[in-house]
Amino acid sequence: MNDGQGLEKIFAGARLRRLRRERGLTQAEAAEALGLSASYLNLLERNQRPVTARVLLALADAFDVDVRAFANESDRQLVADLQEAAADPVLSGIGLDRMELSEFADSQPRAAEAFARLFQAYRETTAATADLATRMSGPGAATGGPGAVLESVRDALDARQNHFPELEEAAEALVERIGLRTHRREQQLADYLQHTHGFTMRVLDEDIMAGARRRLDFHGRRLLLSEALSAGSRAFHMAVVLANLELGDLLDKLSAEPHLPAEEGRKLYRVGLANYFAGAVHMPYAPFLKTAEDTRYDIDRLQRRFEVSFEQICHRLTTLQRPGARGLPFFMIRVDSAGNVSKRFGGGIMPFARSGGGCPKWNLYDALHTPERLIAQTFELPDGTAMLSLARGQLSPAPAGHPPVVHAIALGCALEHAPKIVHADAVAGIKPAAVGITCRLCDREDCAQRAFPPLNRKLVLDSHMLRASPYSFNED
Repeated sequence: MNDGQGLEKIFAGARLRRLRRERGLTQAEAAEALGLSASYLNLLERNQRPVTARVLLALADAFDVDVRAFANESDRQLVADLQEAAADPVLSGIGLDRMELSEFADSQPRAAEAFARLFQAYRETTAATADLATRMSGPGAATGGPGAVLESVRDALDARQNHFPELEEAAEALVERIGLRTHRREQQLADYLQHTHGFTMRVLDEDIMAGARRRLDFHGRRLLLSEALSAGSRAFHMAVVLANLELGDLLDKLSAEPHLPAEEGRKLYRVGLANYFAGAVHMPYAPFLKTAEDTRYDIDRLQRRFEVSFEQICHRLTTLQRPGARGLPFFMIRVDSAGNVSKRFGGGIMPFARSGGGCPKWNLYDALHTPERLIAQTFELPDGTAMLSLARGQLSPAPAGHPPVVHAIALGCALEHAPKIVHADAVAGIKPAAVGITCRLCDREDCAQRAFPPLNRKLVLDSHMLRASPYSFNED
């Protein structure tokens, strides 16, 4: 193999150094494991030599690293966050461009993350101050506010690639211990809950539950579930309860690992971990990955095979990052009809807007109008990255007397993976749509659907000319 032929030069010194330190190795020890000299590794870590194909293969062999992710450019979500900060009026005069921000994110990722987090806290504190009279942002500006807490939890999940081997092993152990079978899952979990922990599962009508979907009654030793839940959802809630009953110490340990800014963040992270466990119980890793690959990631067949919802399938597909048995790298996002993001995973794959609306050209928003119909789309981001998106609207039950809740959910990945996904066949050969992250971070001109001018451009006002876009701006 010719290490340099057909490869772009990859300078990944910060990533190499971070990986070595995470493994607790000295340069000499890491160099020996990789079959390199310590002096050569030192040059790689200082970006004085590019990482070659041979080094990437050695990393995969010695440290079980996903070289696809390692060879990629800087974390795209982090770069998008830095771009948003650099475009703020406070910093825009400095003129930081994407290349400089990418170098910052790549060479000093922790410092770059700290800078982005500081900007997020500044932005939310500013918003909280402006909206103090109506309490729109709520209390907690000193800790970044509730929005910053939620973002910190999402970032912590992304940092783990939304994969937790400890929870996977615990879920597999429970499935084996019970002998869990998909078609009998609800009854088997109810029996286990009663025989092992002494809790009886009961389904009650919505009036008695008073809007609650799940309530654990320790005094009466009962797990109360709402009749609004489907059988699959009841089984999922039982698995969440079992996570809290049996894995409390593990959940506490995992939720203490990330440096979250507030106690609320740790509690929210812990809830996410319990839900992760429940998903792994319903869709055990090995059989789920095999079925996904055998069916070319056919979401409908996966739903039928594992008797779970579209959203649960999408979430599970973002977690398949087991070393030596990885699935395709997916991102997922869930929005409501107002464009508010209520769930997202995979910011390192697809950068998401931290504030403001998304791009109306993304089929994610079309899915709100056609619930339960899968819509495939290919699109290209302003930086030239091509993506595949699979979006579907989903109806969820609401309290009695209220209309169903509608969300749009999108599962996506880099377009290069499309041949491995059956739903991509419908859009093969179609030119990708020009989609942005959000108007304020998109500098495409003549977009008739633009709602705001880009933050890093100066408006050009000409009363004698009207373009397709409601805003004209200069090229600087």
